[in-house]
Amino acid sequence: MRVLRVLRTLAVGGAALAVMGAAPGLPAHPDIPGPEADLAYHGSATMTGGRVDVRFTPRNHGPSAVPDATVRLRWSKPLADSQTLPQGCARSGERVVVCRTGALAADAVGERIEVRVRLRDASSEVLLELDTVWGGGAVDGNRANDQQRVLVLDTGDTYYF
Repeated sequence: MRVLRVLRTLAVGGAALAVMGAAPGLPAHPDIPGPEADLAYHGSATMTGGRVDVRFTPRNHGPSAVPDATVRLRWSKPLADSQTLPQGCARSGERVVVCRTGALAADAVGERIEVRVRLRDASSEVLLELDTVWGGGAVDGNRANDQQRVLVLDTGDTYYF
């Protein structure tokens, strides 16, 4: 009797796995550990008087949707202790802010994210780096376009990435 219960449990579990394996959003290839998405960030940065304004738009080139993602903005100089950050963004270190992108459909553009920070000390330049910290469980095979670096000079000019 016990053997029959074990076999029945294995049969039901195997059937469930077979159904789940055919579900959309799961990897089509056994070597890929999760759904695949290609995240990218493009925008601009401006610095005036130690205040840095960053505007960027996340994009998912697909092929799978991403339920949410987190992008990290890292500055080469320390940020002022007091910052007013937009909803969905949080300070995670002396020089780091993280922001959630929200859901990103496959081959779609997300909502524009605008972050304004103040540097702790006046500087003539700052290096800004953006990259994905978390991709909602999706695997990004092309990390080149979700990692941006831009040198921003304190001139009031706009630098695009």
